[in-house]
Amino acid sequence: MNLITALKEKNVILLDGAIGTELGKHGLMGRARPNLDNPEVVLEIQREYARCGCDVITANTLTMNRIYIESHKVEVSIQDVNRAGVEIAKKAAGEGQYVLGNIGSTGQLLEPYGTYKESQFYEAFREQGGILAETGVDGFIIETMFDLREALCALRACKENFPLPVIVSIAFAPTLRLMPTEAEPLAVLFPSTVMES
Repeated sequence: MNLITALKEKNVILLDGAIGTELGKHGLMGRARPNLDNPEVVLEIQREYARCGCDVITANTLTMNRIYIESHKVEVSIQDVNRAGVEIAKKAAGEGQYVLGNIGSTGQLLEPYGTYKESQFYEAFREQGGILAETGVDGFIIETMFDLREALCALRACKENFPLPVIVSIAFAPTLRLMPTEAEPLAVLFPSTVMES
């Protein structure tokens, strides 16, 4: 059973938990370097989630897009860090478990609040998605997004370029509001077709 079939047929899909906080417990700060410098720690964390019986292991690739890496001066190769994240997650996943490529925020703002255009965000997410797909993820999860337009850039980059399912989640501030946006309501912008293969 592939992931899209599981999403349609199973009543409950159990995802794994946070990895950044778990890395912190091991004294590892940041999400990128552990994939390359301490892969055994990342693997053990993900194996623990797998042993708990979750259906999905999430690759440690959150924010590993070119805009975030370059603007935050994270000294890693976008190719290497994303490939390593997927390969570690695949080692951790057992039979009947799936691996999602994790796509997060660029850490920057779109015009008029920032200096980036939607086309630049789209290309950054398309590039990362391509690496994740080539390395063998079963689907994508777009998460920890505060700007609806940025989430849509990531969603479109994935859906328009790769035949894989996409899960999208939005992070709400304490006021329960998204970043200022001219976007339409969520129900209109995220149609049911997101879950189709």
